Amino acid sequence: MTAQPKLVGFACRWCSYAGADLAGTSRLEYPASVHLIRVPCSGRVDPTFVIRAFQRGADGVLVAGCHPGDCHYASGNLFARRRFALVKRFLEYLGLEPERFRLEWISAAEGRRFAEVIREMTADLERLGPNRKLREDP
Repeated sequence: MTAQPKLVGFACRWCSYAGADLAGTSRLEYPASVHLIRVPCSGRVDPTFVIRAFQRGADGVLVAGCHPGDCHYASGNLFARRRFALVKRFLEYLGLEPERFRLEWISAAEGRRFAEVIREMTADLERLGPNRKLREDP
C-alpha cells in the first residue's frame, strides 16, 4: 500500500477555511493527508510559500480563497488570481505537472465543494506519484 500524497492547502480565513470547517462538522469524507494553513486572504499567500511547500516535500499545493467579488479585503483574491496564473506557469517551467498546483474559490457555505476539491486533487496526485522535482532531499 502506498502512502497518500502530501497536500498543503493555504485557505482564506473568511471563506475557504470556514468551508473546510463546515466539511468537518458535516462529517464529509476527504483524505486526511491535507495540511491546511489558515491565511488572512488568498492574496496574502506569497509565491515563495508555494515553492517552499514543494521543496519541503509537498506533492501538491492548493490555494483557496473567497469567490471573486466576495473578498473581505475587497480585491485580495483578484491579486491572487493574477499572481498564481504566473506562478503556475513558473512551476511548469521548473518541471512540475500543472495538476500539482490549484487555485480554487470556496465559500464558507461550500463544505461539500471543499471536500470534493481535496478528493479530486488527491486522486490527481496519486495518479502522478510523488513530487521528485523540487524536493530538497532527493
